[in-house]
Amino acid sequence: MQIGMVGLGKMGANMVKRLLAGGHRCIGYDVNTANVDAIVGVGASGVNSLRELVEQLPAPRIVWCMVPAGELTEAAIEALGELMESGDVIIDGGNSFYKDDVRRAEALATKGIHYIDVGTSGGVWGVERGYCLMIGGPKPTVDLLDPIFKTLAPGKGDIEPTPGRSTEPNSVEQGYAHCGPAGSGHFVKMIHNGIEYGMMMAYAEGFDIMRNANSKNLPENLRYDLNLTDIAEVWRRGSVVSSWLLDLTAGALVEDPDLANYSGYVEDSGEGRWTVQAAIDEAVPAHVLTAALYARFRSRQQNTFSDKMISAMRKKFGGHIEKKLS
Repeated sequence: MQIGMVGLGKMGANMVKRLLAGGHRCIGYDVNTANVDAIVGVGASGVNSLRELVEQLPAPRIVWCMVPAGELTEAAIEALGELMESGDVIIDGGNSFYKDDVRRAEALATKGIHYIDVGTSGGVWGVERGYCLMIGGPKPTVDLLDPIFKTLAPGKGDIEPTPGRSTEPNSVEQGYAHCGPAGSGHFVKMIHNGIEYGMMMAYAEGFDIMRNANSKNLPENLRYDLNLTDIAEVWRRGSVVSSWLLDLTAGALVEDPDLANYSGYVEDSGEGRWTVQAAIDEAVPAHVLTAALYARFRSRQQNTFSDKMISAMRKKFGGHIEKKLS
């Protein structure tokens, strides 16, 4: 298939590379011309404007937006909505707020333009590992785009199906799922990221406790000088708390055991706040996720080793560079 990619940063450019490797043709646009030149260098086509992008795509046109959520995404989709025609498809693969998806889908539908929201997880490693995709939108359009989703997704790999599941082939075993109508893909990704906040906080607090196990506040016979790098490594092997986040933590500790290169200033990119708000709207208790969000707020006033660990994890999986304390 042929697809246009708007936004060629660390996620968009890698997705183009994976699509090209899967045999698709890609046309890319980014406000940074160096990013356009970079994807042209690996076999994609590049353009200098959204208009040029739309003009070069065959109908029905498929354009994937991979720009930062918020005003930039809103502007890009609004501009594409003016340039594209009935039957064309706009995909938002960023971390947009799901209620914005519902509004956009309804507005674009009046022009006959299909809108798909795709929660995309995989970070800077997705070009090699593939991207877990959570998809919202009308099923006929999702089915049309299946070759694209299948290429971007990780594939079955060596993960066995959950015992008791139907043996009938299903896209979820390939790493992508149609979650429901407009907004559902980003809603599921929002909760995914809220859970991620809690998991990261649990690891970070646990390692901080172990780091302080040699504190002078403790009786001498209860002090332990623990090697956190070794503990992270042993937990990766057979432990019930093993995970990719732990793998990344282990790597960060090997590189910098004291995490001295991190200030511990931890940003939140929106999904954690939206998850907590959804919990409030639904009257669902979310103690852990709420506490993890508030801990990020606190990290911008004072830092602990656990904050540095979260910064290290965020850099490892998503390439997030922390802001420095003023």
